[in-house]
Amino acid sequence: MTVRAGPDVLDLAEVHRFPNRAVRTGGTLHWDVLALYAGVLDGLRAAGQVASVGIDSWAVDYGLLDADGALLGNPVHYRDSRTEGAAEKVWARVPADELYAATGLQYAPFNTLYQLTAARGTPQLAAAGRLLLIPDLLTYWLTGRPGTELTNASTTQLIDPRTGDWAYGVAERLGIDLGLFAPLRRPGDPAGELLPHVLEETGLTGPVPVTAVGSHDTASAVAAVPAGPADRFGYICTGTWSLAGLELDAPVLSEASRTANFTNELGLDGTVRYLRNIMGLWLLQECLRAWGGPDLAPLLREAAEEPALRSVVDAGDAAFLPPGRMPERIAAACRATGQPVPETRAATVRCILDSLALAHRRTLADAARLADRPVDVVHIVGGGARNALLCQLTADACGLPVVAGPAEAAALGNVLVQARAHGLVDDRAAMRALLARTQPLARYEPRGDAAAWRAAERRLAA
Repeated sequence: MTVRAGPDVLDLAEVHRFPNRAVRTGGTLHWDVLALYAGVLDGLRAAGQVASVGIDSWAVDYGLLDADGALLGNPVHYRDSRTEGAAEKVWARVPADELYAATGLQYAPFNTLYQLTAARGTPQLAAAGRLLLIPDLLTYWLTGRPGTELTNASTTQLIDPRTGDWAYGVAERLGIDLGLFAPLRRPGDPAGELLPHVLEETGLTGPVPVTAVGSHDTASAVAAVPAGPADRFGYICTGTWSLAGLELDAPVLSEASRTANFTNELGLDGTVRYLRNIMGLWLLQECLRAWGGPDLAPLLREAAEEPALRSVVDAGDAAFLPPGRMPERIAAACRATGQPVPETRAATVRCILDSLALAHRRTLADAARLADRPVDVVHIVGGGARNALLCQLTADACGLPVVAGPAEAAALGNVLVQARAHGLVDDRAAMRALLARTQPLARYEPRGDAAAWRAAERRLAA
C-alpha cells in the first residue's frame, strides 16, 4: 500500500498484492517467509519512490537466525499443532494466575512463550543467535538492523504491560534467554534505511528510511479507529480474527480478567489494547474455501433472509482454529448443542455472522464490566467493515451504534505513525481526526429486540 499523507490528505492506494500460503513439510505447518519477502520487494518496486517504509504483520510467530544472521529454516505457523501440551509445561513452573499477573496476556495456545517451550531442545533453537518476530525479520532483511517492536513483542507473553519492558522474572523461571531478542523499539522509532542491494533490486533511490510502526497489525488498526477524543468507544478489528475490546491507559490484571480470557497488549503511545480474540471471519473464509470459492455477495443477500439466531456456535472455540472442513465442523457444533443444523450455504453463513455478532456483544460487555468503563459506540475497522450484514447484526446484538470503517485500518494506522514520525501529522487525536475527515465511514443503528440476543446468549452458555 502507498499513502499520500498530510494535514488534510490521506489517500491510500493498493499497488501490489501477493498470496500468503502456509506450507506443510515434514508434518509441520510453516510460513513461506521467503515468498513473503519477495512480495515485499515486488511491492516496493511497484510503489516507486517513497518517503518512508513501515511493516506490520500478524503476531506471535518468529524466525531464528544463526550467529551470521542467516535464517534457520522457515518460521513455524501459529496454527501448527506443536504447542499442544506446552501450556501445561509452562504452568508447572509459573502457575497461570502468576503468569497473567506478570504479563497480562490471555491464554492462547500459540503465544510465543508456548512456541518457545515447544521448541526447547530442538537443534534450530540451540543454534539460534537471534530471534526476530515476523515484521522485525522482514525489516532486518531490508535494513540490516535488528530490533524488536514493542506492540508485537507484547504478544509474546514475555512483556510486562505495566512497564513496557521484558518480564525478566517470568523468562528466568522458564529458562528463556531474552538475549535472543533484539533491543526493543517503539512505534515511530527509526529502524534503519533500505540497504544498497535492496535499493538496486527495487529501483528506489536512497536514502529511504524504514520507520518502526505498530508492527502488530491490530496495533496499527486500533491506531486507525476514527474516534473522537471524548468518545467512550469499543473497537472490533475484523479480518481473519475479530479482536474486540477497549483502548485503556493501564492494564487490567485482575483474576476476573484472567478467567474471562482478556489480554493486555500494548498499543500506540503506551496505551493498552484490552481485548479478547474471537475466531472471526476465518470461519467464513474457510467455508468459502471448502465450497470452491463462490461469490460472497449473493450468499450474504441470501443469508440476510435466513431466520435470525436459529443456530449459533461459540466463535471463540479453539476447535475452529485448524484449517479444513469448516462447514462440517460448524454443523457438528450445532448438532452437539441440540440446535438445528444449517442445511444450506446461506444458513451456514447466517449462523457464522449471528455467532460473530453474539461474540462481539459478549466480549464488549465483559470488557466494559472488567475495566469499569462504559461503551457508547462501537467502531468496526478492517475487512469486516465492508460486510454490511455483520455490521448491522453487531449493532443489533450490542444495542449500540456501530461506525464501520476504515476497511484498510492496519495500513492507515501504519502509515499515520510514519507520517507523525516525519512531522506530517501531530498527536494521536489529530491522526484520528484526519481519518474521520478523509475516510468513508458507515453508521449502523441498533434495531430489533435485544431479548432475542439475550436468549441466544443463554442458549449458547447452556
